[in-house]
Amino acid sequence: MKKLSFLLIFSLLLFTACKKDHVDANSTQTLQSSINDMASSLTTIKQIKFNEALYILKTFGVEAEGDVNELKALGQLINGKKVPEILSMADDVAQKNGIEWASTAPPSLGEMNIFGDETAKESDPNDVRASSLNLATQLSGDTGNGPTAMQIIPRLVDNAGKPIAFTGAALETTLEVFSNGVKLSTAKNLMQDNNFRGFSLKFSSLLASKIVDNKIDITVSVKTTAKTFKMSKIGLDVNPSALRVPEVPKTDSTMVVEDPNAVIDPNNPTGTTPGTVTDPNSTTPAQPKQPTADPKSTVSKFLNNVSSQNLKAAFDSSSNPSWGSYESFSNPTSGFGAVKNVSVKNITTNASNPNAASVNATYDVTDKNGRTTSLKATFGLKSVNGEWKISSYKINP
Repeated sequence: MKKLSFLLIFSLLLFTACKKDHVDANSTQTLQSSINDMASSLTTIKQIKFNEALYILKTFGVEAEGDVNELKALGQLINGKKVPEILSMADDVAQKNGIEWASTAPPSLGEMNIFGDETAKESDPNDVRASSLNLATQLSGDTGNGPTAMQIIPRLVDNAGKPIAFTGAALETTLEVFSNGVKLSTAKNLMQDNNFRGFSLKFSSLLASKIVDNKIDITVSVKTTAKTFKMSKIGLDVNPSALRVPEVPKTDSTMVVEDPNAVIDPNNPTGTTPGTVTDPNSTTPAQPKQPTADPKSTVSKFLNNVSSQNLKAAFDSSSNPSWGSYESFSNPTSGFGAVKNVSVKNITTNASNPNAASVNATYDVTDKNGRTTSLKATFGLKSVNGEWKISSYKINP
């Protein structure tokens, strides 16, 4: 009898020892099995919060399309993690996405099962009965230069167009932003009731070069147990001055002069070594052709060509490896292609010898969104076949 009792106890210990306390994502089966093992060691309330955390991570913590791919991505994200780590990760994701959820709060999302089907249960809080989806938009954040954001608020409504009442749901709500048919961004959130605050779309998150005619289109979808509701609004105006524009041409502000000849010693502008004696009997090699023009005229022509968007001529007047290819130089978002106008205030030759020169220029740059920046720059130039070529560029404080 004692022996039988010992065997039963040993079997129970062995069974308990085989239970996993961390996620095993080697396959969908091991993922589900390990999660079930982890949940079984928790209290009922903790089990619910654990399942909610997994749902938050699967829905908002990974970038994937479709339930199967989302589940695989979730497995990769939490592989090897234990319950406290997963709860902490879900807290971070919820906070980042503006979701009113916390691992320490009471259960709020109903019955979450990332492996289960979506058929309605007798008390399924996501089985919300609605007729359609309405969208309201409102500009916000005006600090004197126009609005900086757009609030987008979806509402589930009945046949009469009135918002319906529901609570305790976890309806996956997705916002997609387009311009001229090109998707610019996607955001997700949870609609837990019809007081959902929606999405705050910051214009600074949208790249100005991707916006056509300063207008965007939006599509919002809300997923209930039985149906996914979708609504779009077309041709919404955005504030062009609040859109994200790469700084041009400040992309070169950290560059150092790469051509040593572009740095002129004012005490020795000719570049000769003091005390050097030239042998009159030696054969003098043919001297390269020296430029006769003032180096500041090259800088002036360069800035005028950029201002008139004659970028090929501007690029041809340079020999600066930091500017890369012509395509990179003329890029409309990160290169000189984003410049609308250059207003030159002053150009002076700082130092010059037959092989290299340094020119200072002060000018205002206006980009294609009307934003003007005042710049002080130093251009390094070198002699190439009798012509001055811009070989370096540096923004000064």
